[in-house]
Amino acid sequence: LFRSGGNTIKSSSGMNASGTEVQKANGIEDSNDKFFEESLKGGHGANDKELLRYFVDHSAEAIDWLKKNGIVLDNLSITGGSSVKRTHRPHDGSAVGGYLVDGLLRNVKERKIPLFVDANVTEISEKDGKPNGVTVKTKAGDKKITAKSVIVTTGGFGANKDMIKEHRPDLEGYVSTNSKGSTGDGIKMIEKLGGQAIDMDQIQVHPTVHQEDGALIGEALRGEGGILVNTKGDRFVNELDTRDKVSAAINDQDGKFAYLIINKDIREHVKAVDFYEKKGYVKKADSLEDLAKELKLPADELKKTVEKWNKDVEEKKDSDFGRKTGMERSLKSGPYFVIKIGPGIHYSMGGVKINSNTEVLHKDTNKPIPGLYAAGELIGGLHGKNRLGGNSVADIIIFGRQAGKQATEFVKNKK
Repeated sequence: LFRSGGNTIKSSSGMNASGTEVQKANGIEDSNDKFFEESLKGGHGANDKELLRYFVDHSAEAIDWLKKNGIVLDNLSITGGSSVKRTHRPHDGSAVGGYLVDGLLRNVKERKIPLFVDANVTEISEKDGKPNGVTVKTKAGDKKITAKSVIVTTGGFGANKDMIKEHRPDLEGYVSTNSKGSTGDGIKMIEKLGGQAIDMDQIQVHPTVHQEDGALIGEALRGEGGILVNTKGDRFVNELDTRDKVSAAINDQDGKFAYLIINKDIREHVKAVDFYEKKGYVKKADSLEDLAKELKLPADELKKTVEKWNKDVEEKKDSDFGRKTGMERSLKSGPYFVIKIGPGIHYSMGGVKINSNTEVLHKDTNKPIPGLYAAGELIGGLHGKNRLGGNSVADIIIFGRQAGKQATEFVKNKK
């Protein structure tokens, strides 16, 4: 890969955290227990509870740590499966990924930490069952780097068609939102060292993906008030239900796609729409009649749907699908913006088994492999059978920090 950032750079919605100073300043009552329960419910109770407990209990301090490093996430939104606003975003409501990666890379540079791109790690070397470095393929040939501990953060396998087919043949042919580097190499390297892969068939399909090029259309559009309509011009689901349920509902519609509709008010709160527009994903219309004409939808039905939704927003009650969140802004006035979306492969919940110290656990003993750590989408168990939007960015920061701390302690104690 020629740049840093991986899947994170594509992330748009934000970073979940509970009991933060940002929430308190905005009068939002939240707790680690509530965050824990909602993530557990979203994962259908299959989450690794030890990992999840550590995750929620260290989420607020991760937001504080980012702020100390000049990465400020003080704008709040909500994603599917959450009952309160806990998705932290950049101040201007822009996509979290680019801002976060830029900020982290700035800190890496300031600390003069060497960073290599276009360098492919092919093997983790070991001696007496303990990792002691890596082999790296570069344009100048293979290089061996020695190390007293190794942290693997190579992401999931959402771009590896063979692995998707192996673990979930029903998803063959789906478009993928993943960066090219999400090929599961880290999982395979860790398995060679005796590590274990768990929940590999738990692959998340994201409901709102641009089908032509696999671009993720962020959950924040729905979190700030957007709705989904089908080819009849009707809503058909609680748009902020969990991703698996919304994806299934879209797949039940004619053509297996839907239209995501927002207006100018909502757009002002989701700066990512500027990027979607530049890419040519967005269609615009001044009125609902014009929008219906543009999309070849029955105008009367679309108008009826939107008017009913506006009334529901006013009364703070979704009379059709029980939606309770993302109802602060109605669709009363234009101009309107619409993006055609469908489900796409987004995230691999399965991966390497670790404990809350991020130590990789051996498949035979279930005990830590000394000096081997893993974090991020590479790991399995945290999200159970379905990940809540905003939990992956939280995952990489919370467990990335923990891996750094634990690997450092290991090296100090080894001396």
